[in-house]
Amino acid sequence: MWQKLSQALERAWRASECSHRVHVDDGQAVQALAASILEHMHERCSGRRSVTVVCIGTDRSTGDALGPLVGSRLAQSAPAWVRVLGTLDEPVHAANLHEVLWRIERHPDADEQGVIAVDACLGRSESVGYISVKPGALLPGTGVNKQLPPVGDLHIIGIVNVGGFMEYFVLQNTRLSLVMRMAETIAEGVRIALEQWPAMREAAVARSPGGIQP
Repeated sequence: MWQKLSQALERAWRASECSHRVHVDDGQAVQALAASILEHMHERCSGRRSVTVVCIGTDRSTGDALGPLVGSRLAQSAPAWVRVLGTLDEPVHAANLHEVLWRIERHPDADEQGVIAVDACLGRSESVGYISVKPGALLPGTGVNKQLPPVGDLHIIGIVNVGGFMEYFVLQNTRLSLVMRMAETIAEGVRIALEQWPAMREAAVARSPGGIQP
């Protein structure tokens, strides 16, 4: 597994684009996602000692359940030092996102935590099934014309259906099979990346001038 992840990470670092995407049915999807997440964490969270994953969505809509499904899986498998917000039992959505972000900002280790956001989105028909890892904050709700606060130092989005018309209806009529496969792939990619992150961070510190940990 580590050899495959290292190879995928090396390919990701050689890529010219600042965001990476892979199709859920790609045999190397999990490794590619883990590599991309590690790259973006290295660029944006190198000084952070903890990670919070915010999985946005609701189980009241099949397409929008991607985030909570990822969160529920991560809550069972992520390292103990990782906080997971947004599960099927306790979703993070438009109605409580401001409160969740308020709690994150006022957490005792707020200055030392990196934040990864996860959400579903709509896109072109040829992009359905693709998962992207992108730098910077997620802007949730843009696909359904909602204005919500930005979330994360980096974000992961899964294109679950076609956008452009009757977005709420489309999300509610998205195939659960696709959403489940995407949730499993994202959760496993994030889990692997988070397990490897401490070692990668320590290696980066060791290579820094003097090798002094920040």
